[in-house]
Amino acid sequence: MRLSIVVPCYNEADVLPAFNRRMIATCEAVAGGDFEIIYVNDGSTDATMNWIVRFNERDSRIVGIDLFRNHGHQLAASAGLQMARGERTLLIDADLQDPPELLAEFWNEMDQGYDVVYGQRSRRVGESWFKRVSAQLFYRGLASISETAIPLDTGDFRLMNRDVVDILNDMPERHRFLRGMVAWIGGRQKVYVYERDRRAAGKTKYTFLKMVSFAVDAVTGFSTMPLRIATYLAFATVLATALLAAYVLYSYLFLDVVAGWTSLGVIVLAVSAIQMFAIGVLGEYLGRLYVQSQGRPTMLVKRRVGGENSLPKQMDAA
Repeated sequence: MRLSIVVPCYNEADVLPAFNRRMIATCEAVAGGDFEIIYVNDGSTDATMNWIVRFNERDSRIVGIDLFRNHGHQLAASAGLQMARGERTLLIDADLQDPPELLAEFWNEMDQGYDVVYGQRSRRVGESWFKRVSAQLFYRGLASISETAIPLDTGDFRLMNRDVVDILNDMPERHRFLRGMVAWIGGRQKVYVYERDRRAAGKTKYTFLKMVSFAVDAVTGFSTMPLRIATYLAFATVLATALLAAYVLYSYLFLDVVAGWTSLGVIVLAVSAIQMFAIGVLGEYLGRLYVQSQGRPTMLVKRRVGGENSLPKQMDAA
């Protein structure tokens, strides 16, 4: 098979018919009839799965994976990637912010020998000021502390060859940050700059708390800098304590000073705050080790619609 399209979906019933029409037309123009579109229903509560079933009834090239519950965008995308059979695989969201028609441009770039062609947003139409600013700060902050060179202003919208998809499927992370994982794999990767459209229908599924969780997964998955910051704070605390001890001793020997409860309280609070911060950072990393060691399946599949390969009820990232 020449091409697979992986589309994670969560409550996208309003936009799915329009996306499906545009995606099929683009696939036929690029790959003829030799393609599959894999929709992954990530525990939607609207008619998303009903639309996927209808698509499959009309066109056997449409495959649906229905997860038992909402696992989150990254795991839903990973489920689709595990089932993709194409020599090239496009990962794209269903909200039409990333135009399906750009597949043709990505395809032409990959013909030049690239392993990955990814979209980089030059502009984010229809997004709030807070979302734009927070995204810029996140990508630049992550780039400054990550040991892996993760491209700025990129999402998961990308075309990957078979080798890259196979490597991704073999990576055992449970807290997955796909754009970082693809960057870590390396190979020949090409950026394609485009202007991101506004959402065609519905509203974003990334709440503030989900964005925070996503950022934490990205930082802890691709940087040990928070652990180093905790170490630096520990050294700074030791130094400050030594200086303070010297000052207290000097005051005791040469100054007529009455010890104050305020200064003592501030010192205790400052040291306690630093200790709690360091413990919290360690807890984030240890928590991920704990979850990884449990060995539970990464996602649970309720049913599959269409497709040729057998599908287990549980799927691991490994």
